[in-house]
Amino acid sequence: MNDDASLLKAQPERTQKSWVWAVLAAVLVLLLVLSVFLGRYPQAGVLRIDQLRDNLLAQRLVVNVRIPRLLTSLLLGMVLAASGTVFQMIFANPLVEPGFLGVSQGAAFGAALAIVFFSASAALVQGMAALFAFAGLGFSYLLARRIRVGSWLLRLILAGIAVSALFSAGLGIVKYLADPLRQLPEITFWMLGGLASITWTKFLAVLPACLLGLAVIFAFRWRLNLLALDETTAFSLGAAPRRERLVMMIAAVLATSAIISVAGMVGWIGLIIPHIARRLVGSDTRRNLPAAILLGGAFGVICDDLARMLMAGEIPLGILTSLLGAAIFIILMARGLGKGVRA
Repeated sequence: MNDDASLLKAQPERTQKSWVWAVLAAVLVLLLVLSVFLGRYPQAGVLRIDQLRDNLLAQRLVVNVRIPRLLTSLLLGMVLAASGTVFQMIFANPLVEPGFLGVSQGAAFGAALAIVFFSASAALVQGMAALFAFAGLGFSYLLARRIRVGSWLLRLILAGIAVSALFSAGLGIVKYLADPLRQLPEITFWMLGGLASITWTKFLAVLPACLLGLAVIFAFRWRLNLLALDETTAFSLGAAPRRERLVMMIAAVLATSAIISVAGMVGWIGLIIPHIARRLVGSDTRRNLPAAILLGGAFGVICDDLARMLMAGEIPLGILTSLLGAAIFIILMARGLGKGVRA
């Protein structure tokens, strides 16, 4: 009798969550369609259908510039939101974001290294950023295995802090050695983040890695509920905590390193979107991770729309995500941050 009552009580909740996903998906599709017509050509505002139909330049602008950029902003938001959910659940910490464990600082160091000491071609900058992002994860993992203090998660956190500090110091040295008239502005602009240079070639280059990382995270999203528990409890429930956490972290870093290699340093999305998703659909990652992916995609598209429309000169995307993210973060703190994440 009690089981039947619980089942009847849970049914409306599942229906409600399904409506939330449907609404989020519909809003995201509508936002993408609308964003195709938003911009500063032929003037600030909305590009009309007749202009798009009769103007060859407008057609080329939409197909070759706006669409790949919109898809990249969508992918950026989805990847950072999904990766943020993974890291916050694995480390049971509501303040963790995808750049944790030296990933972001490693990517910045790799990009700066490519700009200063090698050819500053886009492909090399992307490759070096992705390579050193993975190096950040690898160094953090190896260092954590050498530390003998505290639990495994605490050792990873300490190792990540140390590796991030090392890469930050290395980035400072590279910036000091950079040409102040040519190379230093390029490093600074990359670190501010932006999608102004996105083309179909760049989008397609990072798409496989991002989709692979997202696919692994989505397929094993239900395991995050177990991995958020302490090691003893997770092991008793049939999980292999260290191995599964490593697999999920690699998938998250793979997708994150690929997208930031073309977008630069874009913060706050992976920090705040998982919290909003948990408030909408609950703390179960089987439900909130898909919601976070949809919300992150929408947030990425909105921020990029604002970046290219608010001023005649484009605003760096990282500035807008930080501005909006900090405002949302203040609201979340006022209402209680970290709902659904074990402290």
